[in-house]
Amino acid sequence: MPTFTGAEWLLLAAAAFAVGAAKGGMPALGPIPAAIFASVLPAKASTGAVLGLLLVGDLIAVRMYHAHADWAILRRLLPSVLVGILAGVVVLWAANDEVVRRIIGATLLALVGLSVVLMFRRRAAAAAGTEPGPLPRGLSLVFGPLGGFTTMIANAAGPVMSLYFVASRLPVPAVLGTAAWFFLIVNTMKLPFSIGLGLITPQSLLLNLLLVPALVLGALGGRMAAKRVSQAWFERVVLALTFASGLYLVVA
Repeated sequence: MPTFTGAEWLLLAAAAFAVGAAKGGMPALGPIPAAIFASVLPAKASTGAVLGLLLVGDLIAVRMYHAHADWAILRRLLPSVLVGILAGVVVLWAANDEVVRRIIGATLLALVGLSVVLMFRRRAAAAAGTEPGPLPRGLSLVFGPLGGFTTMIANAAGPVMSLYFVASRLPVPAVLGTAAWFFLIVNTMKLPFSIGLGLITPQSLLLNLLLVPALVLGALGGRMAAKRVSQAWFERVVLALTFASGLYLVVA
């Protein structure tokens, strides 16, 4: 087990809590754990450590929202996601820690931009007294590889796929259920690649085990907070934190 300072343990526990909260109903927190882990651990090792926690969170999310998945969308997306995962595997195999760290940071910054586009899309539709129109079905060929690459490199595909699910005009329960099954399947697909690249090790699994209590608390808290917190302001705060984290990983 690597030696961490007290402050680093607090950061890792906060990241695990954020994983649980994101899976429990506050998906805007999704990119935060990747940034925290990449700032505490070597960048490549951080992707494997986060993946172990995500799989635990995915099981909790599926238990909470399993009945609401849209399987037609999942069948349409998953084949193209594998293309993005394989591209991410190549990058992780070829790049060193510094390059991967900056790729994670750049990915987070790109996701902030994507989230801002989604916010303005919703605002423009609200001003016009309408709802955002559905995305063309063929865009799964874009979002699938993008989501696969983003999740393999940074474990942070939540904003990408949330944009796709919401813009597909799914109701909120269906967004949560579809996302829960999507990420459980995709993160399971990533598992053999991460093991083969040496990103998941006995040490990372022990770290995951120590952080699971914080994750479970986050899942319970996220489910309760999702019903009480102002989502608009919460998303803005998370976007600001994600932007700062991504910028730090790029320039540090």
